[in-house]
Amino acid sequence: MPSVRILKEQKDQLYFITLSVKNLYYIFDRHNRFKILEDSFVYCQKHRGLKIYAFVFMLNHLHFIGQAPDMIAVVNSLKSYLSHELQKNILAAEPEVINLFKEKNGYHFWQNNNFPELITSEEFLEQKFNYIHYSPVKKGYVHHPEDWCWSSASKIPTKIKITNF
Repeated sequence: MPSVRILKEQKDQLYFITLSVKNLYYIFDRHNRFKILEDSFVYCQKHRGLKIYAFVFMLNHLHFIGQAPDMIAVVNSLKSYLSHELQKNILAAEPEVINLFKEKNGYHFWQNNNFPELITSEEFLEQKFNYIHYSPVKKGYVHHPEDWCWSSASKIPTKIKITNF
């Protein structure tokens, strides 16, 4: 089955995107890796025109609703930067873990599909907002969405700028 992709003709539209770690390994919960995620999003906001409307960082994946002049380039930039930074971080902090991601031509941290979903209605947008914000609750990390600090629902601000509609 072919991978779902962002179409070039729709690269500037509003999307719900999921990035998942290869084999869904839990790697973000330690060694400042949530901070690495945050920094990559801040970079894309400053240099790629990324507008973020909602996000959540989980232990092995992340979701966000965003829009950019070229969302294809944003996703590629995020995955590339994160792969490079995660490799450095894992080699320094947990060198034995790096073998989980080793392949013939280097390291591969991400599942191939980003699962981009074009936001086509207010109802779909609201559903994805709720899905994002309630993911940490559903996983049992917290009791209330605003208690998960790596989410746009959080009471604790991050450096990521949330764009209002």
